[in-house]
Amino acid sequence: MNQHHHHSQRLTEIDIRLLKAGAVLTAAGAGVVCAGMAVASFALFTAGRRMIRDMDVPPSEQAAMKWRQAKEASRAGMRAWQSASDAHA
Repeated sequence: MNQHHHHSQRLTEIDIRLLKAGAVLTAAGAGVVCAGMAVASFALFTAGRRMIRDMDVPPSEQAAMKWRQAKEASRAGMRAWQSASDAHA
C-alpha cells in the first residue's frame, strides 16, 4: 500500500521547466497580440483620418445640415397635422 501511495505521488509532480516554458511562451504570445492590435488600430485610425480629410463636406457640417433638415421636416409635419385638424373641425 505504501508503494501505491508513493507511485501516485510521482504522477502528480509538475515539471517546473515545462511550466516556466509555457509561461514564457504565453507572455511572448500576448506581446505579439498586443503589437498586432496596435498596428491594426494605427492603420484604421490613419485610414479614418484620411477618409474624413478627403470628404467634400466635413462630418460636422453634414450633421448640422441633417439636423436642420430634420427640424424643418418636423415643422412641416406639424403644420400639415394642424391644417388637417383645422379642416376637420
